[in-house]
Amino acid sequence: MTKKWYVLHTYSGYENRVKQDLEHRVESMGLGDRVFDIQIPVEKVTEIKEGGRRVTSDKKVFPGYVLVRMELDDQSWSVVRNTPGVTGFVGAAGKPSPLSRDEYQRIMRSSADDKGPKASSHLEAGQSIKVTSGPLADFDGTISEVMADTGRIKVLVSIFGRETSVDLSFDQVAKL
Repeated sequence: MTKKWYVLHTYSGYENRVKQDLEHRVESMGLGDRVFDIQIPVEKVTEIKEGGRRVTSDKKVFPGYVLVRMELDDQSWSVVRNTPGVTGFVGAAGKPSPLSRDEYQRIMRSSADDKGPKASSHLEAGQSIKVTSGPLADFDGTISEVMADTGRIKVLVSIFGRETSVDLSFDQVAKL
């Protein structure tokens, strides 16, 4: 038998609970020699809240999925499959398919990127906003483009009776 990574499908939002329950079941049933590791790939995301407040949190890369490194046999399959919140293994025709080493490394690399937190906001193109800081403070405008990867937006602001595109950061605006 070899240790391989398998993907479990879970109820969305129950990933942490499934991980905790599965760890407890493995320990209580003495399967530590067959179920070795349980991972939930996450990435750091910085959200801009009302008033320009930045909040950094973990966001699941694949909501509804958990990775399990295990030796697959009837007993380990049964314990994992019958854990509350688990709806099944990912694979064809009910047979669990292991991840290749490259697939696993790509998934975990994307969740451990050192690029820093990604910016996220509830701003979208076409939305009306008010500029809250900078030289254009108190101007109203309309978002023309959201660049989430850089935490910036392009806003059309009416200056001297003419629409002008300006580049602003998420924390310089508020929704109207």
